[in-house]
Amino acid sequence: MGLNAKGQRMQVIHDALKSPDLPYGGVATIGNYDGIHLGQRKVIDAAVNRAKELGVESILITFDPHPVSVLRPDSAPPILTLEHQRLRLLEEAGVDVLLFIRFTRELAHMDPETFVRDFLHSRLALEEIYVGDDFGFGKGRRGDVELLAEMGEDLGFKVYGMGQETYRGEVISSTRIRQAISEGELALAMELLGRPYGVAGTVVRGDQMGARLGWPTINLQPDNEHLPCDGVYCGQVFFPDMPATFDCVTNVGTRPTVYENYQKVVESHILGFSADVYGEKVEIRFFKRLRDEKMFPSVMDLSAQISRDVEATREYFAVRRRLQE
Repeated sequence: MGLNAKGQRMQVIHDALKSPDLPYGGVATIGNYDGIHLGQRKVIDAAVNRAKELGVESILITFDPHPVSVLRPDSAPPILTLEHQRLRLLEEAGVDVLLFIRFTRELAHMDPETFVRDFLHSRLALEEIYVGDDFGFGKGRRGDVELLAEMGEDLGFKVYGMGQETYRGEVISSTRIRQAISEGELALAMELLGRPYGVAGTVVRGDQMGARLGWPTINLQPDNEHLPCDGVYCGQVFFPDMPATFDCVTNVGTRPTVYENYQKVVESHILGFSADVYGEKVEIRFFKRLRDEKMFPSVMDLSAQISRDVEATREYFAVRRRLQE
């Protein structure tokens, strides 16, 4: 991970309810914060900027595991960001302290007044709290913005409920982003996230079929739960240990031209790259869907199509970089 806006490492505290070493007197935001999309960044940025103005620490309070995975495990959504991805994004956003609260059924049934009084006020002594205006927590989700504000008046902290961000007339949400990824709309997902969607994992040995076709690939064993639908994408591979980023063409699917009923793979041909990276931790970032995965009449036809995919990817990033100059 890098440094936060103050040039310091973000402090991370797990199981914060039991921790004896908590920050005191900061500005906080509270939420699940899966995805760290633009709607969530609006609230996070407000808390971080206000903390800078007051000269206090910015604190993000979140829950682990995701509450739905505890309360309704059969309908729990796939998580968009792994912990190390989320930590990197929050540190880049300038958060000073990240507090994980272990979510249990007992916590879900806690009266919100108890959580506010005993934790937010007595133990953290927060000066201000920023949340989305749809925020809710505690028993019956009674802990909304109105309750927070009422208790804040009595206990001495201020509460700001912030309106939801929209894109093309629809609210930006993790649910909407998951749907876009599932449907292969990675350009839309990037607009909602404010960055390309990244799938992290380990480079593992494949069957060398790409190399035999003249297009060597790295095979990713993904750690993320949520993958784009089958197809071919232009993207980038990030090597955190280097650190370095390279353009790539990524196929998600079963390679029907070569195999029948084969397991799904995530493999990337990295442009201008030939190093041995087996065992490396990488993140593949998806920018745009190029086409469906399909069966070709022969491997020669497949190879020719990969060549066109590579050229399309080169052009995509050439244009993107010109626009960013």
